[in-house]
Amino acid sequence: MAAALWSDLKGQVAKMSGTHLRTLLQDQARNDSMFVQSGQIVLDYCRQKVDTETMSKLFELADKAGVEQKKTKMFAGEKINETEGRAVLHPALRAPRDAAISVDGQNVVPEVWKVLDAMKGFSDKVRSGEWKGHTGKALTDVVCIGIGGSYLGVEFVYEALKTCPEAAAAANGRKLRFLANVDPIDVKRALEGLNAETTLVVIISKTFTTAETMLNAKTVKAWLVKELGSEDCVAKHVVACSTALDKTKAFGIDSNNVFGFWDWVGGRFSVWSAVGVLALSLQYGFGTVNQFLEGGHAMDEHFQKASAKENLPLILGLLDVWNGSLLGYEGVAILPYCQALLRFVPHIQQLDMESRALWKSPFR
Repeated sequence: MAAALWSDLKGQVAKMSGTHLRTLLQDQARNDSMFVQSGQIVLDYCRQKVDTETMSKLFELADKAGVEQKKTKMFAGEKINETEGRAVLHPALRAPRDAAISVDGQNVVPEVWKVLDAMKGFSDKVRSGEWKGHTGKALTDVVCIGIGGSYLGVEFVYEALKTCPEAAAAANGRKLRFLANVDPIDVKRALEGLNAETTLVVIISKTFTTAETMLNAKTVKAWLVKELGSEDCVAKHVVACSTALDKTKAFGIDSNNVFGFWDWVGGRFSVWSAVGVLALSLQYGFGTVNQFLEGGHAMDEHFQKASAKENLPLILGLLDVWNGSLLGYEGVAILPYCQALLRFVPHIQQLDMESRALWKSPFR
């Protein structure tokens, strides 16, 4: 039983706590077993305070706790988010067009691709200059208005792609900015140096009622109307990621330029939805963003099919349980050496924080 294994693992704590990491690193066979790879992603966890016996017990714990069964339920669209009564299907957002993933008996992949195709079509028109602003000028600058998951993940990927040669070339002459704080200074910073004639605004709010987002949206709308001299400019300069078509229409947004997402995507994962894809496609082109989606799908496949000892997400999860719940470490440092990942930490912090808030331990 999982409870018995949990108690057994507690017995490993004294042994590992009293063993210096230098001693563990002298065992080359141990070190080699803790070097695993999926595609171009390498995980080397030999500097964790575990030996092969500890890892064997952790893998057994995962087995007895039913991780495989829970994984199957997740990819099958079952409502494993018990707190909110929702499916957890961000993998559907990056699934191939011919995949079949169901929620409540309905394959959601065709609807996902309907939105992806719409975003590709719109972003292609904006980037080519076919879609023009109120005064007939091409739109080269984008301001995204959102908060939390509607901001952190998108900014992380935006920053990460800045130094990718292919993405940088695609973004030449374009700007992407984010407005997430209701502080007027953030509004000023987001709009500084922008020309309303060439600016497109993306409002990200599923219900179109999020207080901070809507206050900023109204502020930027007022700026557009003042600079362009007409309320009619909104339809050409403002689009939305939302499901509240009545509210977006009342705001002045063309319903054809409202891109939806679904309840089975938690906000912290929404970078994979219209929330991330639209803004990033406008900046870098849909082709670059599609590579991002394909990379996510490759890791989904790995998580589904790889054995426990080769499964990167599972190993990282087990080490988190070991360090936090058994060794009692209260914090974890994420230290990206690559400057392009400067916004990775806030994104991961939100993923971790919100996932833990919804997580129920099977062991306690």
